[in-house]
Amino acid sequence: MVLALPHVREIERATLPNGIRIVTEAMPYVRSVSLGIWVGSGSRVEQGPENGLSHFIEHMVFKGTKHRSAEEIARSVDSVGGGLDAFTSKELVSFNTKVLDQHLPIALDVLADLVLNPLFRPEDIEKEKSVILEEIKMEADQPEFVLHEAFIGNFWKGHGLGKPILGTKETVKKFGQEMLLDFYDRVYSPKNILITAAGNLDHDDIVSLVEEKFSGLRERGSIPIDKAPKTYAPLIMKKKESLEQVHIAAGVPAYPLAHELRFPLYVLNTVLGGGMSSRLFQNIREKQGLAYAVYSELNLFSDTGCLTVYAGTAIETAKQVVSSILQEFRQLKDEFIGVDELQRAKDHLKGSLMLSLESTSSRMSNLARQELYFDRFMSLDEMIDSIDSVTREEVQMIAQEFFRVDSVALAMLGRLGGIEVTRDDLVC
Repeated sequence: MVLALPHVREIERATLPNGIRIVTEAMPYVRSVSLGIWVGSGSRVEQGPENGLSHFIEHMVFKGTKHRSAEEIARSVDSVGGGLDAFTSKELVSFNTKVLDQHLPIALDVLADLVLNPLFRPEDIEKEKSVILEEIKMEADQPEFVLHEAFIGNFWKGHGLGKPILGTKETVKKFGQEMLLDFYDRVYSPKNILITAAGNLDHDDIVSLVEEKFSGLRERGSIPIDKAPKTYAPLIMKKKESLEQVHIAAGVPAYPLAHELRFPLYVLNTVLGGGMSSRLFQNIREKQGLAYAVYSELNLFSDTGCLTVYAGTAIETAKQVVSSILQEFRQLKDEFIGVDELQRAKDHLKGSLMLSLESTSSRMSNLARQELYFDRFMSLDEMIDSIDSVTREEVQMIAQEFFRVDSVALAMLGRLGGIEVTRDDLVC
């Protein structure tokens, strides 16, 4: 028997008296539950010497709590066949787990313990500083990462979004217990915490379990006031003689994540460099043979966004690749995309969307994204209809708005030799 997935999502919301929000989605046709605790701040709210603290605290909570040692934390979920994970982004910190439905109380107990009862012992802080410094070194050995950080750091210069999530060697070395506790008290506050769950669950049971663990949490400080960043269009040339390729990033501003024109923006990105049939891939890799890796991507946030193109190529062809990227920008401005091309992009997006919502963990993450950025929940049909309604005129309008010579930022990393790129080379 084939079980069809329902198009109507069984989503319910609740808010505890202290401000903690709970969102669940019942998926009775599965046996797992994915649970996430989301702290809505991320690295962008860090001030000066705090850069890297969000990520550091995310690591530190696993070093021991008032009720569990580091080994007991790892064993508690592992012993029931579940998974335990965490990550820090520019605007979010997430602690999440996936378990069989019968083990949900254990999973929530562990996540709540991590978020509510970290010890932040000085000796653990010193050890973890060494770990993070090694992570920073590891990332520094990856050209794409170095290029991305140089690009973003100058694109949103002077703002938290432009600073590295890991922090820097200088900031991490100065982290101490008092600094961690101060930041933790300000950021891990009830109004800044969202709990989402998806799978074979009962909403009221989840709310009761969360209330039991989190009802005693009180506001302990004010979250830093954050302003929308100003975007810049720098030209960055970083020489690194040890690299075999020249790594290129070219980008322009884009809409915030919840903008009403986000679906036409998704289509534009898909057409430009979102897959093997995209214009960048077909032109720069397949037709000209200039790069192995070439793609475009969107980095969208609550109040701003960026569309970036990446390519890696030989020093002799670096300027040719830049020229080819700008040619694609220009063509999207000057001409409507083809009817067939538009349909392929829509089908690609719809397929990716539907596949991304098949698991409990992806549904759980989707709940958080919609609650934090949209304050409402879109059904699968509504999202598909939004993609289907995108027009060629909308795609061209967005290209004309953002693909402008004074808006294009460019970063190049590698054995650059005598390569020179001026603003005149970025006309599109």
